[in-house]
Amino acid sequence: MLASSVQRSKPTPYPSKARSALIRRAVVVLLVIVALALITISFRSPTAGALHDIQGAGSTALRPFQIAATRVAQPFRDAYDYFANASSAESENTVLKRRIAELRLEVLHNRELAIKAQQDERLLHLEQGSRFPADYQAVNAEVTSFPSGPFAHNIEIAAGSSSGVRLNSPVVSGDGLVGIVTNVEPQTAVVTLLTDPSTFVAARDLQTQIRGMLHTGPGGTLILDQVPKALRVRVGDALVTDGTHNARYRDLYPYGIPIGRVSHVGATDTAPFLQVQVTPFANLGSTDVVGVLVPKKPHR
Repeated sequence: MLASSVQRSKPTPYPSKARSALIRRAVVVLLVIVALALITISFRSPTAGALHDIQGAGSTALRPFQIAATRVAQPFRDAYDYFANASSAESENTVLKRRIAELRLEVLHNRELAIKAQQDERLLHLEQGSRFPADYQAVNAEVTSFPSGPFAHNIEIAAGSSSGVRLNSPVVSGDGLVGIVTNVEPQTAVVTLLTDPSTFVAARDLQTQIRGMLHTGPGGTLILDQVPKALRVRVGDALVTDGTHNARYRDLYPYGIPIGRVSHVGATDTAPFLQVQVTPFANLGSTDVVGVLVPKKPHR
């Protein structure tokens, strides 16, 4: 039996690739023709009829499958919408943050311009007022450098000898005396402030006409020195520069420049003079524009 031969059936030949492609094309063409025929019949047939009934029945039969497909796809659609909205919100948030930063910078810039405009207005008011020294004219300049620390008492301004600024010229802001020019270049100048230990100003109390010497005292405060204890100085009195009393020895500061206001008056048993503390009118650390007082005629 093992040696006997078994006759096998002849294998069925597979269709060729060309035949399979032809069948697929025929099926596609048939489906297109059927679809076109159904569309034509649907448009030309009346609104009620057998075809529409068949369509309605098909829609009714497929309705559960549509609902199921919608419910299955809904979580994926929600997830897509969530991530799309999150990405859009993040992009909008970035744009808003950038815009807020730009608006903050704009507000700060406008605030600086407003402060500078106020200082310009006060300086102009001082220069046009009746107390401005008649023999002087003002060279206005912006402050380009402020004190760099608690022990620095100089500022730099954007005006120099080419603008008429001279050494030892008094410097004012719209509020009062700032200091004196101690170094001059063609385009810039250095101003030493009232708070510098080397600065001394002859001052007068407008209310009592008491005179004294203004300079920096212990702790960096301004004091009106050399006021006898027998004289009376009150808190709130305004001080101005005392000016020149001898034409041969002119004072560096002309008469009448506002200096400050008396903030404290004290006395000790051993000291011959009153202890008078003064708060300057000018904000020496944040003045953006100043006026340099230059004589209209050179002093002889």
